[in-house]
Amino acid sequence: MAKLPFSIFRRAGRRFYSVAVINEATGEYLPAISTKQETETAAIETAFRWLRDGIPRRGEAVPVKKYTLRDMTTETDITVADCEFICKELQRRGLLKSFVMTETRAAVSFTEYLLNFWDYDNSPYVREKLRKNHGIHRRYCNMQKRAVEVYWQPLFSGRVLGEISKKDIEALIDTLDAAGLSPQRKNYITKAGTIALKWAFNKELIDRDVTQGITWFSGKCNERQILTPELTAGLFSVQWADRRARLACMLAALAGMRAGEIQGLRVQDIGRGCLYVRHSWNCIDGLKTTKTNEARTVELPFPGIIQELINLAKDNPHGAGLESFVFWADRVPGKPVEQCVLVRGLRAALENLGMSKKAAAGYCVHGLRHTYTAYLRDKINDKLLQSQTGHKTAAMLDHYSNHRKAGDRLAIQAAVLQAFGSLVKPEYTAARS
Repeated sequence: MAKLPFSIFRRAGRRFYSVAVINEATGEYLPAISTKQETETAAIETAFRWLRDGIPRRGEAVPVKKYTLRDMTTETDITVADCEFICKELQRRGLLKSFVMTETRAAVSFTEYLLNFWDYDNSPYVREKLRKNHGIHRRYCNMQKRAVEVYWQPLFSGRVLGEISKKDIEALIDTLDAAGLSPQRKNYITKAGTIALKWAFNKELIDRDVTQGITWFSGKCNERQILTPELTAGLFSVQWADRRARLACMLAALAGMRAGEIQGLRVQDIGRGCLYVRHSWNCIDGLKTTKTNEARTVELPFPGIIQELINLAKDNPHGAGLESFVFWADRVPGKPVEQCVLVRGLRAALENLGMSKKAAAGYCVHGLRHTYTAYLRDKINDKLLQSQTGHKTAAMLDHYSNHRKAGDRLAIQAAVLQAFGSLVKPEYTAARS
């Protein structure tokens, strides 16, 4: 029996038979059209009549070859597969840039996706970062989530993930451009969405990377103020109201430690001529690993400062032990001193040197870390300097993060003494008997 130029069938639960005519050009079936017939025989007769006379439409008969896509989509039963095929064909022809099928991962609410993306406890992105031992902390996620709530959510409410385009991102950037924010802040807000969109593309949640070609805001950020040698010498000789602040600033300026790493320093981390930087502290995450998730040994060839750190730890009003914080909090046991105490102490000391309150406000503990890096940069090679500051490029992290050559420690100590030995009291550099 010769093959019919169409297929007759009745879908489950349907009353009438449908006919799907074969496209002569491609050999594939066109979308099915209901014959309005309840028996297969009557449906076949109808199909042959359509092939001969045309398909009835609004009082006229339209030849099958001229039956348009619009006619078929309005008068036929379109399946999900049919819809996807039509959209992909339109996309291939350049008539459709993108489309989102219902009940797919790309059809989720865009703002809900962003909020979940930055939810530290539930985000698959965060889980992946932590699983691969990449640094990401709760405070950072909370700040990005807040940027989504304030800037992304009002603009994209009701939109789905798969329909977001580069034009939409540019619309957000235009709103930020008029918000009077710094370039760095505007870029930070923009990345709260673009990082999530880039990840969605890499995980095949969406079919295109809409973040490519984004033009970021440019402009100089507020430069960290670093201390001159003369100012540093004066700073560490002047009277400080809080010795915790003075010693903390010494570790930032003379050892290149981050403020959070100074807060996270415990008694067991004090070594002979060095400090073992294993943890950092912030008010949201508490005690956590360092920013690079790697411990490091920081050389501090000032025996007097080492002894002062030990003495400070012993004076902890909550009791001293190996796991006690060196820089203890006044009122709360088991927590380190707050960063604001250190910053206030630094600025008060600068004012005692004769600096105006406005000028002193330009300095912070992290700026002293810049001082350390700036004055050691030309005295030891980058590998040794990065082993002290914890700054690591990908190449350095791969090749050098866990290795030291013989003599490196002496080279670092000699450079620190050369750079800073004249800036501190002589008793700090003298070995204790």
